[in-house]
Amino acid sequence: MFASYLIGLREGLEATLVVSILVAFLVKSDRRDKLPLVWSGVAAAVALSIGFGALLSFTAARLQYEHQELFEAIASISATVFVTWMIFWMRGAARKISADLKSKLGEALQVGSVAVAVMAFLSVVREGLETSLLFFASAQGAASTASPLIGISLGVLTSIVIGWGLYASAIRINLTRFFTWTGLLLILVAGGILKYGVHDLQEAGVLPGLTSQAFDLSGVLDPGAWYSALLSGMFNITAQPTVLEVVVWTAYVVPVLFLFLRPATVKVSPQPVS
Repeated sequence: MFASYLIGLREGLEATLVVSILVAFLVKSDRRDKLPLVWSGVAAAVALSIGFGALLSFTAARLQYEHQELFEAIASISATVFVTWMIFWMRGAARKISADLKSKLGEALQVGSVAVAVMAFLSVVREGLETSLLFFASAQGAASTASPLIGISLGVLTSIVIGWGLYASAIRINLTRFFTWTGLLLILVAGGILKYGVHDLQEAGVLPGLTSQAFDLSGVLDPGAWYSALLSGMFNITAQPTVLEVVVWTAYVVPVLFLFLRPATVKVSPQPVS
């Protein structure tokens, strides 16, 4: 549930910030008449994202066991790729995203009303599709309960409240620090999703080593304890992982964390020679 909440909070806040930038630009430009077009584009993006998530669940539920495991493995690996790209993209583009959105919206206003709605749709739908894919992949390892759905719903609602507070200047938050900490947690969540995807490939018979356990923590991780449920649900840490799962998890998490935490290099422009 907490992993789903984090996904909903992080992705939801990104989408909320995009919408708030578009709305603020129109309000300050005295173009409030175009606000319904923005909201229609946002609504279409949300509807498509929900439909995409439903399609993933519908498809997985109607596949045979091995095909279902393979489908879920592909979804998990794809989600890991997308969330990794998103984390690093947001790290580099956060400072200029406002200017880029305002520039694109200004161009859309010159083209026409349909362009405004399409621009709002495209600005939000990427976040929505990523959220659906990431949520589907992370929820596969959870029990058949409503907890993942409740978690992501609460996360999205929290992001909307924070986004509205930022827009209304009622809340002040260090977005750089927020995206850094949530990025760190999402890397660990993505590592768990990738680990689960590898396990699915082993279950489907695509990869070997299903019976080769790296270690056994059954005596330490009590299946009925709250911390076991938290570690399993958040990071997919299990008591009896396979050797390949541990190798892949380490090969992903260690270098990605290193690159993410590495200070950004500052480009120094050459000084003219006098």
